[in-house]
Amino acid sequence: MIITTTDHVEGRRVIEYLGVVTGEAIIGVNVFRDFFAGIRDIVGGRSGGYQNALKDAREHAMDDMRDAAKRLGADAVVGVDLDYEVLGKENGMLMVSINGTAIKLG
Repeated sequence: MIITTTDHVEGRRVIEYLGVVTGEAIIGVNVFRDFFAGIRDIVGGRSGGYQNALKDAREHAMDDMRDAAKRLGADAVVGVDLDYEVLGKENGMLMVSINGTAIKLG
């Protein structure tokens, strides 16, 4: 399935708009990962634990959106937008949400 942030698929004609499709993933922040990320911040470098958690959440949200588009019979999702939001009373959770328009191509 073609997934793109653009409003069209180059060289293909949209024959039907099937509707907006979404995907979400919410991840909790792990205390140990926070601790080691803090140490990493002090000595410098990138926080691999957080990067992997973000990557996993993004992929899960993308898979959910792709599955929703497949259920509608879509060939592609256009106009994709990806957002990150911190949630929770103590900002202990991160939400990754993605949405786009499912379409049939000619």
